[in-house]
Amino acid sequence: MGTTASQLQKDLLSEYQELTFLTKQEILLAHKRFSELMAKEERSSPSLRVPMEKILTMPELKSNPFRERICHVFSTSDMKDGSLTFEDFLDLLSAFSDSATLEIKSHYAFRIFDFDDDGTLDCGDLEKLVNCLTGETEDTRLNPEEMRQLITNILEESDIDKDGTVNLSEFQHVISRSPDFVSSFKIVL
Repeated sequence: MGTTASQLQKDLLSEYQELTFLTKQEILLAHKRFSELMAKEERSSPSLRVPMEKILTMPELKSNPFRERICHVFSTSDMKDGSLTFEDFLDLLSAFSDSATLEIKSHYAFRIFDFDDDGTLDCGDLEKLVNCLTGETEDTRLNPEEMRQLITNILEESDIDKDGTVNLSEFQHVISRSPDFVSSFKIVL
């Protein structure tokens, strides 16, 4: 059964389009994909939350090493469980869309990499970031000396005020010099 604009309500569709970087077609596809994660009897409830475990089954997130952090950053759940409402899901897709600005993408990338949610990327966050990227198996994990050297190098390059952490503006400065960032920070349904 296909999703139509009347099912999503035309006024809601226009509102979502104004609040996101998504086209009407992308919003309708997002609604269809989000609805497929719910049981049929739940699909009529617009405020329903889909558990993170179901969101993570989507092929677009399944192989992303930051998939759980992505859900936690975009979730508005008071339970901090990574569950998403449809609006949370749209926010996620909007930030990862081709139309999102560098500022929006870098803001959310920073939040995803800020594992302890303290507003800075410190040594602990950077170690978790590297482990997500390299994998956490014996064969792929960096040894303690390699990790220390890599984090030192990252901080030397990024920590402009030399306080031992990378804040949002320092992160955005680094990202602005990375031409591949905008094209690689995306999820397409």
